[in-house]
Amino acid sequence: MKSLSTGSLFAFFAVILGAFGAHALKETLTELGTTETWKTAVLYHFIHSLALFAFGLWSSSRSSCSCLHRAICWSWSLGILFFSGSLYALALGGPGFLGPITPIGGVFFLIGWALVFRLSLKTEATPS
Repeated sequence: MKSLSTGSLFAFFAVILGAFGAHALKETLTELGTTETWKTAVLYHFIHSLALFAFGLWSSSRSSCSCLHRAICWSWSLGILFFSGSLYALALGGPGFLGPITPIGGVFFLIGWALVFRLSLKTEATPS
């Protein structure tokens, strides 16, 4: 998985969904009382899209893409899909069984950040 292209694509959709929630869905979200849920979904979606993009920029300066790089990209991507995706659906009145999916996405985000920490230790220990 390429983190530059994945991050830019996810960021593209974060902007669209943020605008959609602020304009086209404003009345629906207000009526359902889920505007803050939508905003949280967009925020985490955007933060991790930008993290993927920045990670892709950093990775492209490296000589190779390791399994650790791919695991980080997959973790954050799954985090966006599970965490933000379930919140988007719930904000629109989706079925309650999606509620337990949100923390699974959060765990994927945490795994990605833990792997970045591991990679940073490995990178700092390797002389340039």
